[in-house]
This record gives sequence, C-alpha cells and structure tokens, in this order.
Amino acid sequence: MTRRGERRERRRFRGSISGLGSTSGVRVVVGHWPESPYGSFSDAMVELPGGHRVLVAPTEEVADFVATTYVFDEVRVEPVEVDVEGDRRRLRSASLALDWSTGRRTWLGLLVRCVPRVVAQAPWFSALTDPVARVLVRGVRTRGTAGGDRREWYGATDNRAVVSLTGAYDGRDLGALAPLDPPPRFGFSSTPRRPSVTTVTTTVEVGDGR
Repeated sequence: MTRRGERRERRRFRGSISGLGSTSGVRVVVGHWPESPYGSFSDAMVELPGGHRVLVAPTEEVADFVATTYVFDEVRVEPVEVDVEGDRRRLRSASLALDWSTGRRTWLGLLVRCVPRVVAQAPWFSALTDPVARVLVRGVRTRGTAGGDRREWYGATDNRAVVSLTGAYDGRDLGALAPLDPPPRFGFSSTPRRPSVTTVTTTVEVGDGR
C-alpha cells in the first residue's frame, strides 16, 4: 500500500525475456537488458522440477533488486554473459550454460507489433491490455503488484518462438526443448507455455528510492 507523501520512482528495463522449458523439467527465464538503471546486464531465473527457485544474477546490486521484486529460494551471484547473434543466443555463467535459437514471429508477436512502440511501452497501455492478456495467454499478465511494495508493468513489442535449446545446470544436461509446464513461479506473471523470446520494456515502480 502506498503511504501518503511517499515518493515513488519508476525504473525501466528495455530488452528481452526468454522463457525456456526442457525435457529435464528445469525451466529457465532469461532476462537480457541492454538498457537499465544498472547498465547492461543479464540474469536468469531457474525453477527445478521439485519447485526450487534460483536467481542467477551478475552483481549483488542486481541480485538485491531482482530478489526483492520476485520470489526465490536461493540467490547466486556470479558473472552472467549473454551473446545475441541473429537468431542465436548464448548464456554462460558458473551455474548455467544455455544455447537457444528463435524461429518465426508468433501470432502474439504479430499482434503486438501492430501497436506503436511508444504506446506499447507505456504503463497505462499495459494496464489496458492486462485483462486481454489473461484471456489470450494463460498465466501471463501485463501489470501487477510485485514484492517490496512495488508495482510492475510489461510492455511487449515482439515475440518469437524458440525452436531449439541445449544446455546444462550445475553440470547436468537439460535435455531438449519442451513447454514450460508447469509454469515457473517467480512473480505475479508467468511466461507463455510455448518457449519464446519476448522483446519488452519492463517498468518497476518503487517507493522511497528502494
């Protein structure tokens, strides 16, 4: 609940979110943020088959912000490198190694590209699209209340299907690409069941400069 007289600040993160499922049962959400209040960085949210949720973040500062906004059982701070070359993406950290590639634009990508980018990125538009998103894509929301008395909006501008995945977590092979089932549980919104990469602007509103 917002307190009277409390100063609120909105922080914007521009980049992409990759939702990746595997036949091992490990599900991973990779955030790649070329533009953010913390500079360019990438992080990964991992949920194991038993439900254990792990944040892999590159710095203590990023880890603190993300872990306050979302819910995890474990936080690991280690260098996270993501390279993007055309349709191919690559992540490397001490815990996680992933290689995935994208294919055609999805129907969701075609839909959001009809909206002017400046409008799609605006929190007021995310508030308008939230009821529609809940109906069209199970588990996905475009606005909600996050941890630490924060509010959050997602403004998607593109979406492409992921068509291949290889990788390992803590040295164990993840197997092949699979749906994100059950959906990962890090916050109020989940990823689409079908693995995909969403181009997005995420706006997080915090209080008292937190």
